[in-house]
Amino acid sequence: MLAPLLLIGALTATVIPALSTATARIDTSTLPPLATQLLPELTKLIDRDCPELPLPWAVAIADVESGWYPAAYNPTGRAAGLFQLTEPTWNGAGGAPWPATPPPTGAEVFQPDRHLQIAIPWICSNLRLVTAHIAATGKPTDPLDALLVCHVAGCGRVLDSRSGIPAAGEAGCGTACAATVQRYIADVHAITERISRPTAPVTITDLPDPAPFSASGRGCTQPDPNGRGCVTPTMRHAYDEIVAAFGAPGPGRAIRAAGCWDPHAWNPTSDHPKGNACDLFPTRAGTFPTGSDLADGWRIATWLRAHAAALHVKYLIWQGRFWSLTTRDVAGSWGEPYDGGGIYNVRDATGGHFDHVHVSVDAQHA
Repeated sequence: MLAPLLLIGALTATVIPALSTATARIDTSTLPPLATQLLPELTKLIDRDCPELPLPWAVAIADVESGWYPAAYNPTGRAAGLFQLTEPTWNGAGGAPWPATPPPTGAEVFQPDRHLQIAIPWICSNLRLVTAHIAATGKPTDPLDALLVCHVAGCGRVLDSRSGIPAAGEAGCGTACAATVQRYIADVHAITERISRPTAPVTITDLPDPAPFSASGRGCTQPDPNGRGCVTPTMRHAYDEIVAAFGAPGPGRAIRAAGCWDPHAWNPTSDHPKGNACDLFPTRAGTFPTGSDLADGWRIATWLRAHAAALHVKYLIWQGRFWSLTTRDVAGSWGEPYDGGGIYNVRDATGGHFDHVHVSVDAQHA
């Protein structure tokens, strides 16, 4: 693992929207015992010192760095503790000098609470620096990914690379360095996805699991269950399983109305005219759902997400959010913000998919 470098100098501060980690839910059943034990302290530190740092992100970094083993030490990089800080970094961030190298058992850097108190402000300073740099330069990298580059390879690799993530041969990063950075980012993403609990305020434990799709056949060959056009075998199977779980669409039902095939002339790349998508309305079209309608929508979206593999779900859009198997829950929220693709007004009840859950299935299975 490459040793993280202590920052020298500063950039003009950029204001980052604060998000309380109270909204960043974590499934504690997925965490090592020490991580669960330290979660309240970690949450307090992030809320106080760095609310723009998502709690699952911080948990995942420590997991990759040390596996939440507080006495972890890397002799190659001479990095120690939960977040694997080098001695210059630890001292520069306010930690006590190491009595020896490697630090002896009981050294401050190995004390979990104290390590968090030193590491989180330092990580936050890196996040703010790279966020300001990306804002000033227009580099296409997510600041949270740039933070990971900082942690594993040094912030100079963010500042001196074209994109913010160094390719082999730039910013002093060779082939092995670039591969390490890419692997590190992928590992943190994977852990963040695994430990994050969607913020959907519902339970689906009372709903049946769907039967996995196992049929064959391609193309828009099945009748649209809502009376016009066609759908693919994959979409028809998913729709039938949705009805089995939530009931047929109708007034007073969890799904008030549904629509699948549509020409969508204003959006020719849509999955609807291909028969690969359905819209499920828990409320009247054009209205923002509240109360039980909103809860029904969340149950539909959460159930589809939980069973995405069995139903070959490609992506979901709901409540101004987009989710797929390849996206993560940004800042602990459900999926990523939906931008409308330059076609839809995301502030509109329908354009932002507030009044309906959109589900698309994977075309390669259709």
